[in-house]
Amino acid sequence: MIQDQTFVNSDSEGSVQPRFRALIPFIVFLVFYMGLSVWAKFDFPNEENYFYKVPMPVAFLVASAVALILNHKEKFMKKVELYAKGMGDLDIMIMCLIFILAGAFATLAKSMGAVEAAVAIAQSVIPPKLMLAGLFLVSCFISLAIGTSCGTIAALTPIAVGLSQIGFPEGLAVGAVVGGAMFGDNMSLISDTTIAATRTQNIEMRDKFITNIRMVLPAAVITLIIYVMLSGHAGSMAHPVLTWVTFLKVSPYILLIVLALIGFNVMSLLFFGSVLAAVIGIFTNSLTFWDALGQAGAGTMGMSETLIVALLAGGMLKIIRANGGISFLLLKLGKMIRGKKTCEFGVFLLVSIVNLFTANNTVAIVIAGPIARNMSLKYHCDPKRIASILDIASCVVQGIIPYGAQILIAIGIASVSSFEIIECLFYPYLMGISVLIFIAFSRQQDDKKKLLRNPE
Repeated sequence: MIQDQTFVNSDSEGSVQPRFRALIPFIVFLVFYMGLSVWAKFDFPNEENYFYKVPMPVAFLVASAVALILNHKEKFMKKVELYAKGMGDLDIMIMCLIFILAGAFATLAKSMGAVEAAVAIAQSVIPPKLMLAGLFLVSCFISLAIGTSCGTIAALTPIAVGLSQIGFPEGLAVGAVVGGAMFGDNMSLISDTTIAATRTQNIEMRDKFITNIRMVLPAAVITLIIYVMLSGHAGSMAHPVLTWVTFLKVSPYILLIVLALIGFNVMSLLFFGSVLAAVIGIFTNSLTFWDALGQAGAGTMGMSETLIVALLAGGMLKIIRANGGISFLLLKLGKMIRGKKTCEFGVFLLVSIVNLFTANNTVAIVIAGPIARNMSLKYHCDPKRIASILDIASCVVQGIIPYGAQILIAIGIASVSSFEIIECLFYPYLMGISVLIFIAFSRQQDDKKKLLRNPE
């Protein structure tokens, strides 16, 4: 009877007996998703995107069904109620709301020509001999502004392909785009990975941004130097004509970044940014009123799979937690963790492994985030650092796996193989090295003293 009450009413890890079998739904998810994806390679040998033949929500539904079957001593409807509570968790709901607003903003801005305007400005102000470094920087900026690496890669890869006309290898140019896109995906204040990392660790996006930049800035600077050195002798290329409209169209991106750093609430900011993008689109005749409404709707609907995955993951993790799965993981990881540094290394390894199996950095953070939160609380780690490590590790893996969406989009546009791009991806590798060095050598505040002063 006590066991049943623990299952229904408690979220405390200490009140639940650790059980390995509680992790079976997670194992089923990985085997179902990864196993069928590999199988699809043999059924679709000529397709590059075979890994995405298995819809992520279906994999979560199968794993969730297994989660509900476990613990047969508990009534089925009580398990369903607990699952629904996990889906409706406050952090999950806020995360979903931000996803919806981010989708509307990104689609509206793109449809009124903001991405094309940013690319045109870059082509006009960057000398050809610095174009590789410039392409990396522009990719960083656009991904930082719109919060999606995939959209950035789709927009800039045609420009990267065009650089082959002035003497740059196509794989090198496309690699600069993908690397810059992963920088923005990791750093953006409206990226779904940032939203997931900050919500699971219960911190402000601005705090994560500041901590994050300290970890990855060395990697970005070294990458820039490498691209400058590799530029060599480049020819000339045509520059588009810039008008005041061009600069007006990029203003929503700039305003979004500035106001977010000042401390504006992200949901208010995204709503205001969406309205501003729509007004600029109508004013410049890029959109009609009805087009703006349609694009806003399309943007919100475009986030539907991410929303469904977040909801299903929240429900499944609630069941796993109640059955003792999180307690089991913490128990086993605790034997390897001796303090803050090993805890942070453990978080890096955990989210990296999950990302390898899921090929989705947002999903990897949603799955690993609650576990990382419990680990950080136990070992008094700085939640800002944990959120940054979660995001960085997932973006490192996502940016270099050949079956990831980012590489697949790039090779779908450029006439290069995935491995030609991967061998030129300097930034993701350096980003991973940079954060590991940061963990190993940076000093952390003594939280034990802090806790003595402030027991709460």
